[in-house]
Amino acid sequence: MLSKLQQLGTNADGRYASDEELQFMDTYISSFDSRVEAYRRIKAVEKEIVDTVLIKLKTSYPNLLLPKGEDMQGKWKQDTLRVLRHSAMTVLLDDPELLRQQFLYWFQTIMQAFGAQEACNITYLVMQDVVKDLLPKNVADLLCPILEINRDLLGSQQKS
Repeated sequence: MLSKLQQLGTNADGRYASDEELQFMDTYISSFDSRVEAYRRIKAVEKEIVDTVLIKLKTSYPNLLLPKGEDMQGKWKQDTLRVLRHSAMTVLLDDPELLRQQFLYWFQTIMQAFGAQEACNITYLVMQDVVKDLLPKNVADLLCPILEINRDLLGSQQKS
């Protein structure tokens, strides 16, 4: 939303915006209540989401968070909560481009530096299933595409 507003401001410089150019605002306004509700629901179960993903990772991928024998569960949990919170804000604002530009590209560099792409790829794949189990369908439908963006950018093996 914010990125789209900024682009509208740039494109409509010195003139009135057309109805077509304003359509995204109507769409956002009509989805606002459901986005606020989704944000609140994600916030309410964030710990359960992350804990459930961790349990699934430990069960299905027992060595994933133990690179070179070092237990990375604490760091993984901290990073995963951070990404989930940014994802929830993205659901609220309906602005995946803002997420990419202001967080994911920076965080991607860090994940690549630590060789954590495989863990990110699996984490956000598993998280989509967990979210579908823990949250109502309408909330999961808003959050899962954002989790897929996270998986794509953070789990990619090469720099974008």
